Amino acid sequence: MHVSKRKLITGFSLFELIAGIVVFSAVMVIVITLVVNQSQQSIEPIWQTRASELAQSLSAEISAKAFDENATMSGGFSRCGDTNACTVSANLGPDAGETSRALFDDIDDYNGLGPAIENAVGNAIEQGGDNLYKGFQVQVSVIYDTDFDGVAENLADPTVGDFSVKRIQITVTTPGGDTLDYAFYKWDF
Repeated sequence: MHVSKRKLITGFSLFELIAGIVVFSAVMVIVITLVVNQSQQSIEPIWQTRASELAQSLSAEISAKAFDENATMSGGFSRCGDTNACTVSANLGPDAGETSRALFDDIDDYNGLGPAIENAVGNAIEQGGDNLYKGFQVQVSVIYDTDFDGVAENLADPTVGDFSVKRIQITVTTPGGDTLDYAFYKWDF
């Protein structure tokens, strides 16, 4: 019985193996690139939601404070500028002795707050033992802005100028490097 040599030779040649490996590698690179890009895009809405929640929480905390160190919170009987001068632009920020957010008593104390994210008593915000805002950064800016243009007005003389409007800007940076700005105004009334 005669056996053909063609039937005995089976398998792939070296060239076919190398060509297959190259094609498989190229396909894997494309697939992995697509999956990585999709996973990055799928986390961004979660980061943006957390950034919004953080900014909303800070804005509620700030809004609950007095307009100025020299204004009262008891029914608005005394506005700054009525009996005591308002804080000048250069002095916006925490007052002497206000070393933590727990001691802040007016909105301009928050000027310069950041970048660490902590609750009002200085602890990390955690859920289930994990830091909820790991990789996030926050920066708060408080300025006088009576013409609503977003540019700080340098009010150096407490007897001259309109001290009735402060602009609070909260800038949150996500772990992906996106910067989200939130701003609101507070009036002395």
